[in-house]
Amino acid sequence: VGAGTVEFLLDANGDFYFMEMNTRLQVEHPVTEMITGFDLVEWQIRIARGEKLPKSQDELKINGHAIEVRVYAEDSLNGFVPDIGTLHKYIRPTGPGIRVDDAFEEGMAIPIYYDPMLAKLVVWGPDRDNCISNTIKAIDAYQISGVNTTLDFGKFVLQHPAFRSGDFDTNFIKNYLPNPALLHQELK
Repeated sequence: VGAGTVEFLLDANGDFYFMEMNTRLQVEHPVTEMITGFDLVEWQIRIARGEKLPKSQDELKINGHAIEVRVYAEDSLNGFVPDIGTLHKYIRPTGPGIRVDDAFEEGMAIPIYYDPMLAKLVVWGPDRDNCISNTIKAIDAYQISGVNTTLDFGKFVLQHPAFRSGDFDTNFIKNYLPNPALLHQELK
């Protein structure tokens, strides 16, 4: 009857623990759209108009892998504090399997009054390894100047052996980036 987001944690033994159910789409919904090929926002509007969902759960199939990188105007070398300024250059990556959800253009100001998210970069690949490689290429193709962004941190995470192996937890920054100043050294 509707769309929602279920959040859970996975422990070291592979056991799932339910956290919450949100009866709305979350910021991560483009990942689901990329691997299913369905527009969940359209489905939500249809439901609001009283229509039925176009597919049942057993009709849904997953194709490939998708990763979302949130691009924030934040200084990853300075504790991820928000950065303000003008987008002197803002060129998005493009190509097959790349989606950028944003509302900014070159020349726009990034104020301190709002959430500093510039965009959601969502990348698809036929499997996890390809998706990671495609996402790194998309990050490298992004061109942003005028504000610091978290793209360098996203690339650091994607290249890290713990992320690539899937053997990490919610302490990733504490465990693998205790000194953010090392970020650029790690990426060289």
